[in-house]
Amino acid sequence: MTAWIPQSTQDGSYTFLSAEFGETFHSTEGAKTEAFQKFVDATELCHKAQRPTLTLLDICYGLGYNTAAALERIWHLNPNCRVEVYGLELDKTVPIGATVPELLNGWSDKVQEILGDLAHTQTCQRKNLSAHLLIGDARQSIKTLVQQGFKADAIFLDPFSPRRCPQLWTVEFLDAVAKCLAIDGTLSTYSRSAAVRTALLAAGLYIGTIPVKNKSVPHEWSQGTVAAWQPESLLQLSQMEQEHLQTRAAIPYRDPRLNNGAEEIAAQHQQEQQQTPLESTSSWRRRWGIH
Repeated sequence: MTAWIPQSTQDGSYTFLSAEFGETFHSTEGAKTEAFQKFVDATELCHKAQRPTLTLLDICYGLGYNTAAALERIWHLNPNCRVEVYGLELDKTVPIGATVPELLNGWSDKVQEILGDLAHTQTCQRKNLSAHLLIGDARQSIKTLVQQGFKADAIFLDPFSPRRCPQLWTVEFLDAVAKCLAIDGTLSTYSRSAAVRTALLAAGLYIGTIPVKNKSVPHEWSQGTVAAWQPESLLQLSQMEQEHLQTRAAIPYRDPRLNNGAEEIAAQHQQEQQQTPLESTSSWRRRWGIH
């Protein structure tokens, strides 16, 4: 099993650093805080929790924080809500490594048990829960869910950054993800990338922004992106964000057969950016005073 070294974040919760991707699994400003703000709150689970049943799709399950935060919030508001969860994860050693006490202690006893079962057996059945962890390439796992006709009320899209893991941000992958979103469901991601937003739009979704608290810092202009089939509940992009979608940064990643490697996808993306007549992203940043 891979040795994962927990790293403390600013809210006291822990995350892991991936040597392969050179990134932490969560924001160092607060792993647990990020799970609630950018995923649970952004998908409006506080309102949806009043339903008798809810379905969740956690893409890049990792340490399980997004699923854990969702279950805590849902059952706090409605203990009788029955939840169905599918988590997609490439490396099964990550959720196993996250079952040490110092990482689990921030969750309720019930949720700790669920995270342990999912990590070690990839399934968990309770009176009000049916949870499954699909281990493998998410591009293949998502095909299975599409074929099953699975529809999620909330989708947590949480891969490593597009530059590090472009294969899970492509037009083709996000189109498949969109097929798993219920008609009144919401998808959320920490990414504010114009390329990601363009891909979500190409899937037919409406998009909105996750606002930042400190708007006085120009480079922190969004905490992420939400997407849905219906635009009413979404916070519209600012003028600056809308113009971002007209720059070279908005050229999406592509993976027609859903099997290309990261380097191949990145190289094709760079080539398309070099050939486009769109405004350079650096020019856009200068216009808006983004450093």
